[in-house]
Amino acid sequence: MSTQPAPSGAPPASVTDAVLVASEPVPEGTQQVRGIDFEQFQGRDITVAEMVDNMRYMGFQASAVGEATHILNDMRAYRHPETGEKTTIFLGYTSNLISSGLRDTIRYLVRHGHVSAIVTTAGGVEEDLIKCLAPTYMGSFTTPGAGLRAKGLNRIGNLVVPNSNYCAFEDWLIPILDRMLEEQEAAKKKALETGDEEDELHWTPSRIIERLGREINHEDSVLYWAARNNIPIFCPALTDGSLGDMLYFHTFKSSPQRLRVDIVDDVRRINTMAVRAAQAGMIILGGGVVKHHIANACLMRNGAEHAVYVNTAQEFDGSDAGARPDEAVSWGKIKTNAKSVKVYAEATVVFPLMVAGSFARAEPSSPTNNKAAQN
Repeated sequence: MSTQPAPSGAPPASVTDAVLVASEPVPEGTQQVRGIDFEQFQGRDITVAEMVDNMRYMGFQASAVGEATHILNDMRAYRHPETGEKTTIFLGYTSNLISSGLRDTIRYLVRHGHVSAIVTTAGGVEEDLIKCLAPTYMGSFTTPGAGLRAKGLNRIGNLVVPNSNYCAFEDWLIPILDRMLEEQEAAKKKALETGDEEDELHWTPSRIIERLGREINHEDSVLYWAARNNIPIFCPALTDGSLGDMLYFHTFKSSPQRLRVDIVDDVRRINTMAVRAAQAGMIILGGGVVKHHIANACLMRNGAEHAVYVNTAQEFDGSDAGARPDEAVSWGKIKTNAKSVKVYAEATVVFPLMVAGSFARAEPSSPTNNKAAQN
């Protein structure tokens, strides 16, 4: 600190020394902050992909969206140098996102084979099917619940689902459960006759979901395209929703026989996908079981090479949803040298932008994509 007296009319040297601390040189190559220069797009419309590209160095969550999109493009571009194998991409999402219009973005990814496997909740399964049978409507976050209850309406944020939608779902689902039980019992009988346990039919959540996707036979459905493109949908919490209600009701109808669901076989299936992947990528929208189930599968291969989280949860309470990618590094669920980012934002706002800047970008279609488009 300077001990020289300040010139007449100047603030004390101690003040200027405190306020104007000398800067060290900024490391060479440090990126400067810059945003979208709309001047360069004068005379033509800026594309969404161009806008997202130009958000990467804007700062705050715009930078997180830009970085997430960059990571998605890395996932998409990877090819194993010897086998040509692509990144095995695990997509996780919570049920509210299927209730919303983000379902259309997710369906696009599945229809065109951009993801390898999905993990969702029971609502993420049933809401997709229900929307093929009857629509979900726009409502308001402020509509009182008591009034809606009296009218037989259910609120999901600012969306409204009539009870009649779930009645239609029950009417559609129960006959399918009847047939599935018949197939299970017939296979059990055959196994007893042949003495070969391989003849038994083991329903798993992913196998049930594939069956429902084929049964709905509707191009608006995520499950339909997943079944067509052999993309497994895992749901370790299959009974936690209307599907669970229907399975419960079915136990009374079908007694003494019951559908048996093997969750262990699905754990083996998703973990094996991760272990055998040339490279693994995680895209997780929301938190809870969908986030952890994918991350835990990637633990079996000592971590994913890429991870993109999108949710609004904070980490101060120690929740899994709020945890940043670095916490998963400590568990071995994301590799120490992985490219990862958490976007603190609501997924319906930012995920369509990220997809527009990555998977929806024009490129020569792969054989998988051509097949999906033809379907």
